[in-house]
Amino acid sequence: MEKNQAEKLQIVCIEDCGNAPKKTFLKEFNIAFAKGDVDFITESVSEDFSWEIIGEKVIHGKDEFTDWLDQLGDHKVTKIHIQNILTHGRMGAVNGTLKMKDGRRISFCDMYTFTDAGKQAKIKE
Repeated sequence: MEKNQAEKLQIVCIEDCGNAPKKTFLKEFNIAFAKGDVDFITESVSEDFSWEIIGEKVIHGKDEFTDWLDQLGDHKVTKIHIQNILTHGRMGAVNGTLKMKDGRRISFCDMYTFTDAGKQAKIKE
């Protein structure tokens, strides 16, 4: 993933009350993904993290996830539009669109499970 992506990324996200730490964290996590910030992303997930990419594969463990991120290479996101962020207890969801440098648009809707309901919990799924 490209480390210099931050300079070229347009971010669109509605502001909220700022009183929901997990909402803020999920916003930062998705922006980090669009920027290619592998360090932030991998620090945000638990060791036993798993991610199901519907119709493609299931990634098990932080190490496999890090390898997968490294294989993404230079994905060149020019804009991220986060439409909704929902959180409750150990659960969260984010949906939006990514605009790629080549003009493609990728819609996403990700469901998250955290290690616990605390403010500093890591992403488990």
